[in-house]
Amino acid sequence: MNRKSSLYLLIVLLAGVVTLWGCPKSADVTATPEAQTMAEPETAAEPSAGTEASMAEAKPEMKPEMANERSGMAAEGLKPVYFDFDKSSIRADAKDVMRANAEWLKAHPAVKVKIMGNCDERGTIEYNQALGQRRSASAKRYLADLGISSHRMSLISYGKEKPICNDHEESCWQKNRRDDFVAVGE
Repeated sequence: MNRKSSLYLLIVLLAGVVTLWGCPKSADVTATPEAQTMAEPETAAEPSAGTEASMAEAKPEMKPEMANERSGMAAEGLKPVYFDFDKSSIRADAKDVMRANAEWLKAHPAVKVKIMGNCDERGTIEYNQALGQRRSASAKRYLADLGISSHRMSLISYGKEKPICNDHEESCWQKNRRDDFVAVGE
């Protein structure tokens, strides 16, 4: 009986080793997120009808909800704030923008806002997801300190999936290190 138990244990262990040996060690991340190929205008100005039509023709894969988010930002007057490399604290030059966003939200108490954290292309997907989340949480805390109810704010991190600029240089990366603010319902 002892010999049978040892043989059975050996078979189970061997099956476990073979199963684990065949499992991938990390996820295969070769696909480029579709949002990464999109480019947004640098300013938050409302696009003209001709620009929207040409964007729709050039980017048919753009999802309708993404188009609504982008037009929501421009139409509602909520401005993005930008961050230093590898930082999530609100910069001194962004505080005026945050105050203006808070004043707009106070003037529109029925509106909720989605705060979308973004990063530049450097770093891993996981790291940038976490950094984008810290950036959006930092903006939420700042707005809450200015009197905006935290129940009106939702957070999402896009990491490096939604760049505004795709050049591989600092001036471009700076544009991608941002929080976007989107009005959700009125």
